[in-house]
Amino acid sequence: MVAVVLRALIDFCQSGKCGLFGKGGLIMFDVTADYVTYHLIDLPPVITLGVFGGILGSLYNFFLDKVLRLYNLINEKGKAYKLLLAATVTVCTSCCLFGLPWIAACKPCPTDTREACPSIGRSGNFKKFQCATDEYNDLASLFFNTNDDTIRNLYSAGTDDEFHISSILVFFIASYFLGIFSYGLALPSGLFVPVILTGAAYGRLVGMLIGSQSTLDHGLFAVLGSAALLGGSMRMTVSVCVIILELTNNLRMLPLVMLVLLISKVVADAFNANVYDLLVRLKGFPHLEGYAEPYMRQLSVSDVVTGPLQTFNGIEKVGHIVHVLKTTGHNGFPVVDEPPFSDTPTLYGLILRDHLLVLLRKKDFIRSCTASTLNALNHFSHAEFAKRGSGKHDRIEDIELCPEELEMFVDLHPFTNTSPYTVLETMSLAKALILFREVGLRHLLVLPKSSKRAPVVGILTRHDFMPEHILGLHPFLFKSRWKKVRLGKVKVTNIF
Repeated sequence: MVAVVLRALIDFCQSGKCGLFGKGGLIMFDVTADYVTYHLIDLPPVITLGVFGGILGSLYNFFLDKVLRLYNLINEKGKAYKLLLAATVTVCTSCCLFGLPWIAACKPCPTDTREACPSIGRSGNFKKFQCATDEYNDLASLFFNTNDDTIRNLYSAGTDDEFHISSILVFFIASYFLGIFSYGLALPSGLFVPVILTGAAYGRLVGMLIGSQSTLDHGLFAVLGSAALLGGSMRMTVSVCVIILELTNNLRMLPLVMLVLLISKVVADAFNANVYDLLVRLKGFPHLEGYAEPYMRQLSVSDVVTGPLQTFNGIEKVGHIVHVLKTTGHNGFPVVDEPPFSDTPTLYGLILRDHLLVLLRKKDFIRSCTASTLNALNHFSHAEFAKRGSGKHDRIEDIELCPEELEMFVDLHPFTNTSPYTVLETMSLAKALILFREVGLRHLLVLPKSSKRAPVVGILTRHDFMPEHILGLHPFLFKSRWKKVRLGKVKVTNIF
């Protein structure tokens, strides 16, 4: 049904009733030659393109990380600073777009083109700007088009003489850094299309510099340049192959695209992570990889447990619970029974912060430190303990308790998870990570090997498995043999 409706819309727009909207067909950049040939002599330029594409992609991620950290500091000051930052970058971008074409020389219109030259008042490859009637400004033709049209112009075959090398160099540098400074502002922006555009300019530039050593067209170099920069920045491989082939409608380029992506990803992985991992880390989200780092095999769980550990008694004083919730940001707390409720200190289970807030808000307290004979669960509904949606969590600051209530007690036994996941402190950290991730845990209790110690020695969360936390506790792992192997060798199975 989708194909039929889309086909009907294309037929309708081809009648000229949709303006510029209906142009292009199903394939956005169907601009490459129908028959592409490449030989052994073309491999060195393509390999060079992939190597420098990986370096430029890793630098793109590095600069983007620094710029976003600066933007976060500015945006935290309020909405006025967000608007001022967006306005400043917008003004600077406009000055670059309208100022840089003045440094480019006018070029005479090609005589063999099917398109009007110069194109005035509409989309086209040849922008007049300040030139004479029969001339065009190649740099303005790149800046004053939409991203789609500019990419199509750079991808076009048989256009080796339409752009001067200085114009391509200026456009590449401008789009490279403007793409970095434009991301993260309080306005709609993205990464994918700007990286494709910048990569197309990079590929054209490489084709002009070393294209004499190859039989490939400059438009094909532009396509490979987009693939190289995407592989170096985003580290996507199979998906980028499919996207590039769908955008260009040229299946014969698959081997070259795969080669460029493989090289650029391997080179970029030696410097930093992909752009999306950097963004996740910048947001503070503790994203765990699907595998354990080799150096984790050298550590046990006790090597990453940090304190102090906050625990609650089975029957706890309300004032102590309020104090702990206000002074810590933990979301899970071990519940330990001590005499006279047990012969020795015993781990009873784990209680969540949200459940404690429900108990405090309900104010179902007891006056003495004794086990309640009534079933406390009858005073609560299941909906009160259900997981809240985003932004609907209770806060301890919103709960008002009088001094008399702070001196009372609450029985935590009916609301405690009595079967939490636990591991011994001597367990390998790599095994603990696999258990934590595969089961989808939020808390993992660490028990002592000796029964003479406290019943629980720590609690592990996602942050405890993060490489930054582990390497911060054990800096010597930076120089370990396993770390060098990890940085110096990339598994092919992780690439394709």
